[in-house]
Amino acid sequence: MGNKFLEGNFAPVSREHTITELSVTGRIPEYLDGRYLRNGPNPLSEVDPATYHWFMGDGMVHGVRLRDGRAEWYRNRWVRNPRLSAELGERWDGGTAASLGANTNVIGHAGKTLALIEGGATSFELTDELDTVGACDFDGTLPGGYTAHPKRDPETGELHAVSYFFGSGNKVQYSVIDARGRARRTVDVEVTGSPMMHDFSLTEKHVVFYDLPVTFDNDRAVAASVPSVLRTPARLVMSALVGKVKVPDPFGAKLRQRISGNAGLPYRWNPKYPARIGVMPREGGNGDVRWFEIEPCYVFHPMNAYDDGDDIVLDVVRHPKMFDTELLGPAEGPPTLDRWTIDLTVGKVVEERLDDQGQEFPRVDERLVGRRHRFGYSVSTRDGSASSGALLKHDLWNRSVASREFGAGSQVGEFVFVPSSVDAGEDEGVLMGFVYDAATQKSDLTILDAGTLETVGAVHLPDRVPNGFHGNWVGAEG
Repeated sequence: MGNKFLEGNFAPVSREHTITELSVTGRIPEYLDGRYLRNGPNPLSEVDPATYHWFMGDGMVHGVRLRDGRAEWYRNRWVRNPRLSAELGERWDGGTAASLGANTNVIGHAGKTLALIEGGATSFELTDELDTVGACDFDGTLPGGYTAHPKRDPETGELHAVSYFFGSGNKVQYSVIDARGRARRTVDVEVTGSPMMHDFSLTEKHVVFYDLPVTFDNDRAVAASVPSVLRTPARLVMSALVGKVKVPDPFGAKLRQRISGNAGLPYRWNPKYPARIGVMPREGGNGDVRWFEIEPCYVFHPMNAYDDGDDIVLDVVRHPKMFDTELLGPAEGPPTLDRWTIDLTVGKVVEERLDDQGQEFPRVDERLVGRRHRFGYSVSTRDGSASSGALLKHDLWNRSVASREFGAGSQVGEFVFVPSSVDAGEDEGVLMGFVYDAATQKSDLTILDAGTLETVGAVHLPDRVPNGFHGNWVGAEG
């Protein structure tokens, strides 16, 4: 049985590189001093194509160090955990951790590099050179798993996040990590059941929760992890507990450790589950959340959100459904860029379409997270997974879209914006991301002028970077 998430540029690469002599076309702006990092799935050992889910592959971080107009190095490293270290013949001294490798995002915070994943699994600290230090629990202030999608407040430098775990009953956890890397606040928020809450939105005043109809699937979880003779009682127990009762902490910790990489994903489209958005004041609690119904859909990634008087504006990439007929990765029809405006006075949500062409991996200028934005960037895609070869720039004031095509056989990863200076305008700077060329079977770190989308420079890598998930620019000061 074929599995497209193991073929073409979804296929894993087989080796780790440390390259200090890199060819560059064009130029690298002198103001770029830091690392471009990107995370994604890259199974270390052979997997079963019939069950492997793209989201579950072993994590591998790719990075390019830029300084003084030069590309100093390219490195790619598997994010170690106890299982991967054993497979690589290495000793593991990184603390208690799940066997699922952090494969979804990589950020810099409080002087550390962190590889992140969602669903209650472990985050990991990396060195500046991308070697794994060990499990991260934010200096013991946030035990358990975290999320792949924290958002940094541009004013305070704090990380805001919403984390979910199927052992948490009908609750998700909102947390705030301060600029020193320690949790200063956590809030448990009740939801309808056990949703896959991949991301959330943040404004200057509010936290926004997406309680949508992709939920924990008992049958898939039991089939993947329980011997056949025990599956019937296991299904009964899980049906009675998941989404209703929190698993006690000692057992929850054991469940997290048992989460395995390179397997199936135990979440699926649930047409009986209501689709709704929750709004909580930043310093509020569970009792302060207001819920608003929307049309059934799924959102992996909001572009941004902001307060507008008594309204909240949410720009999101909307999927019509998710993991209904395609159970190995996102491929349920073209995702579109939509705007949802929450009228807090009237108590309703107005849904409108901003752009109907398929796209994913939306980003904005990180200095405007939670603030009104003009520009947003996304990657074209036909089904929500592989890029169809173009980067899109949205002017949301003028309701226009510019497209940068990279040519036949190209696949484009998520691009991030880096301003040319602290006080530069919203598109005064560069966009950077990996672009794969099928003809050469290699990838470039491509740097574009954010204003014109023209190429400024390209760092040519010795190998390809498989289609993956999220990355960030981590400046030398971070």
